[in-house]
Amino acid sequence: MNLIKPTLIAALVAAALPMTAAAADAVTVYGKMNVTVDSFDVDGESTTGVHSNASRLGVKGAFELSPSLEAFYTIEYEVDTGDDVKENFKARNQFVGLRGGFGAISVGRNDTMLKKSQGKVDLFGDLAGDIKNLFKGENRMEQTVTYMTPSLGGFKFGATYVAEESASQKNDDDGFSLAAMYGDAKLKKSPFYASVAYDTDVKGFDNILRATVQGKIGDFKLGAMYQDQEEAGKDSIDGFMVSGAYKLNAVTLKAQFQDMDTKGDSISIGADYKLGKPTKLFAYYTQRDLESASSTDDYIGVGLEHKF
Repeated sequence: MNLIKPTLIAALVAAALPMTAAAADAVTVYGKMNVTVDSFDVDGESTTGVHSNASRLGVKGAFELSPSLEAFYTIEYEVDTGDDVKENFKARNQFVGLRGGFGAISVGRNDTMLKKSQGKVDLFGDLAGDIKNLFKGENRMEQTVTYMTPSLGGFKFGATYVAEESASQKNDDDGFSLAAMYGDAKLKKSPFYASVAYDTDVKGFDNILRATVQGKIGDFKLGAMYQDQEEAGKDSIDGFMVSGAYKLNAVTLKAQFQDMDTKGDSISIGADYKLGKPTKLFAYYTQRDLESASSTDDYIGVGLEHKF
């Protein structure tokens, strides 16, 4: 975990305060708090806790260098409200870049293109039902260079290079993450999204292939993912995930099933109740059946999320 001192947090917030007109730098403070009261039954042992689920604080901005060129940046930290350590911040995406008619290029710490390619198909992200518990490739890597093309008839292509000096690289090799995407991942500008992504030599895996689709029909959202992964020195295995959500006024009902060969499977159900645009109450239940375990694990919780 990368810890930062309170003085650095103060500097982060101060950087986002209103600037002089001379600065002319559009700065945005953003984040979210997501906290749940949970009951876990894992390996036959039951525990209850109050957990933070990737709550975060960030600053992002952009500066127009010319009519055709813009600089942009993001500095984001995760905060764990359940950690007994007061300096409970962990680095998330932190990068700087340039964008224009050629697309966008950024350098720093960033999600790989394979991770980005999933869009919003994972309906239980950051909770016990998160796809990362069975599918590998949900990587945020340091020492990266990422390039994204402009939209080409609805298609976008992206690539992430991970330097061999990155401490997360396990075989001292350069890594590459590639993705081709079509449509709007948020399903707001288009009712359909699809992607294909491929990792090679990223974080100890020789290859990961991922295909994702998600669509919206009326109040229904349906999605699916297929993944084939090959860890260094091991056989290739594959799996799939399907998800669905139905919006009924202020309530969204959702369900998700995931299976990975030799690893296990997971099923999740939940409901979100929107109190306002930035705030929701939610409840979830996840059951995970791992091949290596003698019994299934159960996770249940209720929580509150507020975005700002």
